Amino acid sequence: MLLVANGRVITRDADTPYLEHGAVAIDGEKIVEVGPEAELAEKYTGAEYVDAHGGVIMPGLVNCHTHIYSGLARGLSIKGCNPTNFLENLEQQWWKIDDNLTLDGTRASAYATVLDSIRDGVTTIFDHHASFCEIPGSLFAIKDVCEETGIRACLCYETSDRRGPEKRDQAIAENAEFAQWASQQDSGMIAAMFGGHATFTLSDETMDKMAEANNGLTGFHIHVCEGMNDVWDSRQKRGGISPIERLLQHDLLGPRTMLGHCIHVTPAEMDIIKETGTHIVNNPESNMGNAVGCAPVLEFFRRGIPVHMGTDAYTHDMLESLKVFLIIQRHNAAMPNVGWVEAMTMLFQNNPAMASEYFGRRIGVLAPGAAADVIVMDYPVFTPFSDENIDGHMLFGMMGKNCRTTIVNGKVLYRDREFVAFDEERINAWTLEQSKLLWGTLNERTY
Repeated sequence: MLLVANGRVITRDADTPYLEHGAVAIDGEKIVEVGPEAELAEKYTGAEYVDAHGGVIMPGLVNCHTHIYSGLARGLSIKGCNPTNFLENLEQQWWKIDDNLTLDGTRASAYATVLDSIRDGVTTIFDHHASFCEIPGSLFAIKDVCEETGIRACLCYETSDRRGPEKRDQAIAENAEFAQWASQQDSGMIAAMFGGHATFTLSDETMDKMAEANNGLTGFHIHVCEGMNDVWDSRQKRGGISPIERLLQHDLLGPRTMLGHCIHVTPAEMDIIKETGTHIVNNPESNMGNAVGCAPVLEFFRRGIPVHMGTDAYTHDMLESLKVFLIIQRHNAAMPNVGWVEAMTMLFQNNPAMASEYFGRRIGVLAPGAAADVIVMDYPVFTPFSDENIDGHMLFGMMGKNCRTTIVNGKVLYRDREFVAFDEERINAWTLEQSKLLWGTLNERTY
């Protein structure tokens, strides 16, 4: 049993949102009680004490869209890569990386992503993977890494026609086999979606094959209207209809489906998304970095469309994304008083709701019976801090680097800024060797 104490507690539970001197009692995989530290310390005398050192105790964060396959790209410069638009960026960088990712490269990418996520207080990830060099077994390889390191993960494979029918069929089979495996598990730690790249690399035949292979088992995770090439492809090559209409025609929308980006969707497409109960995930920093535009998230909210927050692997720091989301939406709207409610709803309500749906656990709240995903943030207070201004401190005071301790499913993975559940030094050394192999292949040289 664990007792996380000696800190301010932000619960995200409407009944008891904040405790000035609080504690969280954990038994196994679940939280059993949240309350004043003095009371819980007296009640749970035999519990292992996790000292928050006066920091902030809060629920672990959820990232609803990331890409493990980019895990080894930090510092990489590919010879000849000089993109002038979004499609060129995919062709010259990201597709070259995933075209050369072996199973070991995939495992190394997973280690890199997961360790950074845990350091930044992220306890649950929704990943969208691609490794066209070796597809079969890739999701299971990632699953093994996630189980070893202890993070909660929902995985899918990026089905695409871009490398021909054989690779497409392998991707569909990997999605289907992993989704079937995940549906038979009850650990609450590994889940599956059915992945598709984007409508401009998915033929009508491929969409039908995806729907048939999935057979209603899970939801779909697809990039939509991230760049204008997605729009042009549908309008010019697919009978003049929109990308969202294509997904609707092929039965890929619905309440368990999550569409990435949706920057260039029309009002008519928004109506379809709303009526089908489909979800959207916004990735503000990636959109800015790729120069593809600012998603109309304020309008999505006005229409009642559920929107989530992801990083697209541009960062693993969800609080960094929270900040960037607010400023780009205000900049885009030319209004300094918008976006606050939407930002907080996405990260602290909608992301946990999606995680709770997929893992069958109450996630993102510190309350009895909820999943024991708890983080401690170092945060010396020099202005008043209370339940009335929690989000203001979160937005303007905290970053992922403030994370001191990360607990997932009742297991302490990262304590006082050191990994305790696995050997970080060994993992980093092996990951470095795999990154050297990948970089050498991409640039035809030795690192």
